[in-house]
Order: sequence, then structure tokens, then C-alpha cells
Amino acid sequence: MTNRSLIMSEGMKALRNQLGTVGAEIFIFTVKSEEPFNYTEWRRDNLFEDMTADELLGAAVEYAKVNRPVFKKLAAAKSITP
Repeated sequence: MTNRSLIMSEGMKALRNQLGTVGAEIFIFTVKSEEPFNYTEWRRDNLFEDMTADELLGAAVEYAKVNRPVFKKLAAAKSITP
């Protein structure tokens, strides 16, 4: 599987797990139907609107510590804290 194929496969799996099959399809339809769709603008305006930059950074660091073994070593070596 190519990186792009793997990302698409994992993305669809995540959408289905979180939203269900119908919800995932509605999400994809909505994103594709808003022409032109600016993901960066949407993310900035909607995805993290209730989080401060420090909260977002803390969440990202915690996620990486749990889900990215390489980051665990880097975080330990540099004493990164959320």
C-alpha cells in the first residue's frame, strides 16, 4: 500500500469508527460539496475554536507521548512537558 493509499484507508477507518458509515459519508459529501473547500480556514475557524494554543499544544504532546514511540524518546530526552 502506498502512503497515500494507507492514509486514505486509515482516514476512512477513523471516520467510520467515530461517525459510523453514514456519518462518514455525510462528512465526505459535505467537504467535497463546499467548493472551493479551504481545509486550513475551516480547521482554524471550527476544529479548535474552544481551545487556546497552550491547550492544543498540551493535547498534541500528550497524544504523541501515547501514540508515537519515537516522540516518547525525544520528549524524555528534551523534557518536553505540556
